[in-house]
Amino acid sequence: MGIFSRTRDIIAANFTDLLDKAEDPGKMIRMIILEMEETLVEVRASAARTIADQKEMRRQITRLEKLQESWTEKAELALSKDREDLAKAALIEKQKAGDMADSLRSEIALLDDALRASEADIAKLQGKLREARTRQNAIVSRLESAHNRARMREMYAGPKVDEAFSRFDILDRHADLAEGRADALALGAPPKTLEEEISELRNAEKIDAELAALKAKRSNSPTGQEG
Repeated sequence: MGIFSRTRDIIAANFTDLLDKAEDPGKMIRMIILEMEETLVEVRASAARTIADQKEMRRQITRLEKLQESWTEKAELALSKDREDLAKAALIEKQKAGDMADSLRSEIALLDDALRASEADIAKLQGKLREARTRQNAIVSRLESAHNRARMREMYAGPKVDEAFSRFDILDRHADLAEGRADALALGAPPKTLEEEISELRNAEKIDAELAALKAKRSNSPTGQEG
């Protein structure tokens, strides 16, 4: 079953009401657009058939007009031969052809009205179709935005985030253990003796003396003076 039953239903349709009542607005707008496109094709096809019918009727009218001229000539010929009966019969046939032509002209006029109505319907359908497609783009954008927001919320508040932070906690624990092992190596080390501390001072004095000598030697060298 279609959403609409005829062209007028589409033209009079209120998309907002239809979408508000729909469980799936995205699916509903796609169905609306599809039915409108199909209806537009049908209306155009009907208009094309009407135009073709009019062309055929105009060809028939042309033939009937020529037939009328022919019967007129025949009536004149009959009168010239003093055959009034034949002239009258020819004029009767001419009248029949004229009546048929007039009937066809009336039908063409009715079809003109139908074509104008179809043209107006096509214009309105096209306008409705543009409106529906605009609504479809808006709905698609809103749905994408909603899905993106949902994904972001899951990313920040979902179980995956909790899992990631739990892994950070495990890494912190490993780092604490490594630092603890390093600190534990210093525990229980014997304190330095007095001799060791004095020996370290003497070594430090020797190193300072050698460093001072190197600096003095460098400053007294020609290269050092140029610098």
